[in-house]
Amino acid sequence: MTKSTKDAQDLKMEDPWRVFRIMAEFVDGFHELSGVGPAVSIFGSARTKKTNPWYKQAEKTASLLAKEGYAVITGAGPGIMEAGNKGAAKAKGNSIGLNIDLPYEQKPNRYVKHLLSFHYFFCRKFMFVKYAEAYVIFPGGFGTLDEFFESITLIQTKRMGEIPVILFGSKFWGGLIDWFKQSALKEKNIDPEDLNIFQVVDTPEDVVKAIKKFYNNKKK
Repeated sequence: MTKSTKDAQDLKMEDPWRVFRIMAEFVDGFHELSGVGPAVSIFGSARTKKTNPWYKQAEKTASLLAKEGYAVITGAGPGIMEAGNKGAAKAKGNSIGLNIDLPYEQKPNRYVKHLLSFHYFFCRKFMFVKYAEAYVIFPGGFGTLDEFFESITLIQTKRMGEIPVILFGSKFWGGLIDWFKQSALKEKNIDPEDLNIFQVVDTPEDVVKAIKKFYNNKKK
């Protein structure tokens, strides 16, 4: 038996025990987040520099949301995540960070006031979804796209109720939306109404307006 084969078998033997770690992450998340009240999850690139206008806009967006009484949830890291936590903290709001264990250490940003750490991405993503009343997606890479697509898939398939899903930055997201319309919709891989699951805005004020409008209409 080669070393690689033995290592693979050892990993399989550990699989049943992983269930307990997974359960622990869910239990901890439920316990820590069940009382946060209304919250908004902000997603975006960890690579966004402080000098980037998107950083400033994410910070302002989080500040406005905190002033409206929303807790702000991010992935606890740098970039847009830091901006979100910073804006919430400066507005004296609840600034929450859901950190993830990575091969390279992701150090939580200093603006997180309420930190939870996860080993499994799917446990962490579940917490983003379960405890948010809206998602604001700033420009980002694969991780941001993953979070965006998961949220709209859950809404499309009715595995969760409709909530505001807001893409920030029409210039950045324009190419993706064109692809939706010119390729996915044209080939009938999505329905026209699926494009209404999300919306695009360009200012922090419009983020707040979109969320308010959604919930005011829901009350009618």
